[in-house]
Amino acid sequence: MKRILIFSLAYYPVFVSGAEAAIKEITDRITPEDIEFHMITMLFDRSSPRDEIIGNVHVHRVGFGGAYISKILFPVVSALKARSLHKKYHFDAMWAMMTYMLLPTMLAKSFGVRVPHVLTLQDGDPYKKVFGRMRIVPFISIINKGFRTAGVIQVISRYLASWPEKRGSDSSVVLVRNGANPRDLKEDSSKEDIIAVQKKIGKKDGDVWIVNTSRMVHQKGIDTTIEALTHLPAYVKFLAVGDGVDATKLKELATRLGVADRVVFTGQVDRSEVTLYRKACDIFVAPSRSEGLGNAFVSALASRLPLVTSGVGGIADYAIDGETAWIVHPDDPQALAQKIKEVMDNPEKAHKISEHARSIVENEYDWDKIATQMRERVFNPVLK
Repeated sequence: MKRILIFSLAYYPVFVSGAEAAIKEITDRITPEDIEFHMITMLFDRSSPRDEIIGNVHVHRVGFGGAYISKILFPVVSALKARSLHKKYHFDAMWAMMTYMLLPTMLAKSFGVRVPHVLTLQDGDPYKKVFGRMRIVPFISIINKGFRTAGVIQVISRYLASWPEKRGSDSSVVLVRNGANPRDLKEDSSKEDIIAVQKKIGKKDGDVWIVNTSRMVHQKGIDTTIEALTHLPAYVKFLAVGDGVDATKLKELATRLGVADRVVFTGQVDRSEVTLYRKACDIFVAPSRSEGLGNAFVSALASRLPLVTSGVGGIADYAIDGETAWIVHPDDPQALAQKIKEVMDNPEKAHKISEHARSIVENEYDWDKIATQMRERVFNPVLK
């Protein structure tokens, strides 16, 4: 039995985005008798346990309970925690989830945790923004060393595969994508549950509901979708599923544009329930400004929803205009509205494209297959 230590800034049960979901879906499919996973993550809520087991991950939380200083000190505090845990568990490798986690990974090595590491790239922000945040010389030097010395760098899209070379790395780069939400693939949502959600959001006969289940942040282009409503008939409504730092700003925008009565903000929804909200709607609209992959968009395709998206970054791996999706430039509400009208006006074409997209997701974005690839192509090379 091998042991891998994961560094992830956030984790279940409170914080769940693409990175956290990927860790859980992968580790849940690898038995503890094969690999036992430990994780150091940040304590955001003082009521959360410092140590607990979630699936096949022994979670160790460090920090001071959500204070900003906790995030600033996380690399050092978590590296010290790694040294302490290593003395007890004798880890065989470390796994940095996203670029920023190379800081604690490399610091842990300098503190005596001398084991190989793998890096997963699934950053959603653009390259310049990610590395601009770490432009302080000591930080960027540590990050660059982490890229250069990684045993394996896993990327979830072809877009992210170009990043290691830009950081001066010739480490092995392995493309293993993220998967769709298993509930979308299994199609086990009952008609009664879907109808219950439709009643909850106020969907009526004749309505067309567009939906996005991403975080409420600038990157996701949700403001563009709200603006697009002003170019669409009144029976087109928008369901914004999730929460984030821009939630208040987006609600104010809807009010200012006079479409507040056509937008429903759900707030945070448990990942196990998000599928129902997608299936309760008609078109998934995601004019993102940047994406490492777009997990929620892949899940929408798994649910056979027509996808209108920007095609930027990793989205381009699966969203092909006229074949699997409808592509529009970011920051163009009028063009976005036109694409939505195209979907509405061509139901047979929308059905055909959605079925084709679903078949691609079944073949390439299934977590069972992904976990096997991670074990064989990412973990095995550093666990020899």
